[in-house]
Amino acid sequence: MIYLDNAATTRVLDEVYEEMKPYFCESYGNPSAIYSFASKNMTVVDKAREKVAKVIGAQPNEIYFTAGGSESDNWALKATAEKYAEKGKHIITTTIEHHAILHTCQYLEKQGFEVTYVGVDENGVVKLDELKKAIRPDTILISVMTANNEIGTIEPIKEIGELAHEHGILFHTDAVQAYGHIPLNVDEMNIDMLSASGHKFHGPKGIGFLYIRKTVKIGSFIHGGAQERSRRAGTLNTPGIVGIGAAAAYAQKTLEENVKKETELRDYLIDRVLAEIPYTRLNGHRTNRLPGNANFCFRFIEGESLLILLDQKGICGSSGSACTSGSLDPSHVLLAIGLPHEIAHGSLRLTLSEETTKEQIDEVVENLKTIVARLRSMSPLYEDFVKEQERRG
Repeated sequence: MIYLDNAATTRVLDEVYEEMKPYFCESYGNPSAIYSFASKNMTVVDKAREKVAKVIGAQPNEIYFTAGGSESDNWALKATAEKYAEKGKHIITTTIEHHAILHTCQYLEKQGFEVTYVGVDENGVVKLDELKKAIRPDTILISVMTANNEIGTIEPIKEIGELAHEHGILFHTDAVQAYGHIPLNVDEMNIDMLSASGHKFHGPKGIGFLYIRKTVKIGSFIHGGAQERSRRAGTLNTPGIVGIGAAAAYAQKTLEENVKKETELRDYLIDRVLAEIPYTRLNGHRTNRLPGNANFCFRFIEGESLLILLDQKGICGSSGSACTSGSLDPSHVLLAIGLPHEIAHGSLRLTLSEETTKEQIDEVVENLKTIVARLRSMSPLYEDFVKEQERRG
């Protein structure tokens, strides 16, 4: 198997798994209990919190563990809306956010809030002029993802944060795809809240966190207990927290090396595909993109058919976000960057990790060439296109 869907989820590293194992069946005590068998697990939780915070230059007491990125996004938006409703009911986000943001914004609109969805250019970069114009006296929050989960484009987060703070507005970023993959610093980038999820950087599923700057006074999202300094109720997921801490430490230690390796492999993949498969488009910014992300559109074919045939060759990819798998609608991200429906339907996202090899990339490209040619040979649209090209000479 060649696994190139790391944006959907990553393999839990062996060393991460080994660190987690004792907290399932041996040191299984509830960290909130008083007796020593259990309470010593709180020390382990605190160490993991320090590891997670260090990656983004935050303080450990600004990290709140959640069940994942979607919960963190919901918490940031809903709790901010609730806390600052008297100041204003206007929120700004973008047209290419993950559905955890977009659907939460739609929910808030039904509660009486107004949301402005700022557009992006053809590379998926947020239009800063449009964002500036969208700011109003009653704007309470700007939420823009650090890097897009489908096309990999990295956004000008530092500049957006500066803009928000100039107007006294809170700034949240969904960093689920970026945390552990590119350098991040919450102070340098003017970030007030940041969402991340463990399984996107070789940690376990079901564990994430929300960074909340200590000056931000939003309330709880889940009620029922005093855990997480009374801001997030629920028994602490000790194995998951140990896992996300171990994965964060690994990510920080290997970041520079992995960025270099993945960027080189990504560019090799992109160059080969664009050079060897005609009528192919790269989606997202050519260079200012996540190290492991390559997203293409192949004209005259359906992405779903492409995925099925790749799967038969043991190659795992996707046509966009894993959270919209099974949807017949084209990607909202590809439509937002200006692609027509018929081209957006032919998309393929391949996302690498540091474990990907050049030999695997070569095998994928050779299979892609064969599969795309096969699918086009069965396409009436492609046949008509070729005839028209021949007629024009």
